[in-house]
Amino acid sequence: MEAHLALGAALFNLGELVAARAQAEQGIALYDPQQYQSHTFLYDPGAVCLSWAAWALWFLGYPNQALKRSQEALTVVRDLSHPYSLAVTLNFAVWLHQCRRERQATQEQAEALITLSTAQGFSLLLAHGTISRGWALAEQGQAEEGISQLCQGLAAYGDMGLATPSSIHLARLAEAYGKAGQGKEGLAVLAEALETVDRTGERFYEAEVYRIKGELTLQQLKIENVKLKITETPHQAANPHAKAEECFLKAIAITQQQQAKSLELRAVMSLVRLRQQQVTQDRSRTTQHEARIRLDEACRMLAEIYNWFTEGFDTKDLQGAKALIEELRH
Repeated sequence: MEAHLALGAALFNLGELVAARAQAEQGIALYDPQQYQSHTFLYDPGAVCLSWAAWALWFLGYPNQALKRSQEALTVVRDLSHPYSLAVTLNFAVWLHQCRRERQATQEQAEALITLSTAQGFSLLLAHGTISRGWALAEQGQAEEGISQLCQGLAAYGDMGLATPSSIHLARLAEAYGKAGQGKEGLAVLAEALETVDRTGERFYEAEVYRIKGELTLQQLKIENVKLKITETPHQAANPHAKAEECFLKAIAITQQQQAKSLELRAVMSLVRLRQQQVTQDRSRTTQHEARIRLDEACRMLAEIYNWFTEGFDTKDLQGAKALIEELRH
């Protein structure tokens, strides 16, 4: 069981999501709470296998099944009265709520994780909880406080002698900078995240790092244009737009390789919105015609990935995709 758990975690971090899910499910199949009772002195392996399965399921495009596995894991640890197992499982659950873009649930469970980790002295999990709460605050309009919390949590890594935060945590900070209109700072953080990906091989969130980079590149372009009080011609604006599009296309390619359907949906939505902007900004008849062809191509991609899904239609990402598809039809 431990071998399946360790292999599943390694495969997940490498971005091999299908294989990671298979290993986690094999670990779950071997789980016997009575047999592993003494092992829970460290942590409950069944709950951790369920948690890794939940994460893999979300990335693979099964948000409801992911939530079910996460809830099963929490049920297991709450029956154990074992604080560390509960803290570890809460951390996974918080991350899943973040992925599902459930801001309030993320904040509530992050605060539960912070309370438990503070009481028990779980320093690393306290840092994770602080980072997650910071993201939730930024998403709910408290960008400055969110950034402060995120930076506090990331700084704790250094205090513990851990030089490299996960790329997902750095991406969360970059998102918060974006919410605060500080795109330049966000792009600097994303550069660090991509360096981490290349150095460590931790690729499960690589696509989202590229997508956020594309979004912040566009945001920074708008800010700079306002400051300079200029209106660029389509030719002048093409280069920054091309950089953003390159990021979105890179993200899509990675998600397709990893079969990460949830992240593919986000990346395609970003591409569609960019090409919508290009249609409205291109003034000449020729370039506008070309922009419309490119937009139609992106719309087909969006319809294809949206129609792939069979569950999770109440989640923010899928609701956003549906609204965008309907908007494009009018």
